[in-house]
Amino acid sequence: MDAWGKALDVQNFEANNSEGRITLVGDPEGALTRALDVEMTHPGPASVGIIGRCKRFALYAVNGEVKYVAISEAEGDPAGDDNPSATLAPAILEAITNLGKDEL
Repeated sequence: MDAWGKALDVQNFEANNSEGRITLVGDPEGALTRALDVEMTHPGPASVGIIGRCKRFALYAVNGEVKYVAISEAEGDPAGDDNPSATLAPAILEAITNLGKDEL
């Protein structure tokens, strides 16, 4: 995740860094992926090797409580590569904005 943080020029992205707003964490064994039920099970193209990997998703949580989840996937596009818009910043910001005040 260090390479992603540096490539994207994210400041203070390390876990437990109280100065950061975004924390990048890995899931090398897939424990969180399975717990959130976002594991890819679609066979997809064999060359892509997507079985067991994490689906493209975005999650908004406040103090450990999940408020919103979006998954980019479609028939024939299990990885959401053709249309990832549901998990991109504009869609997530709109979803957060549309939550009631008590949900924020």
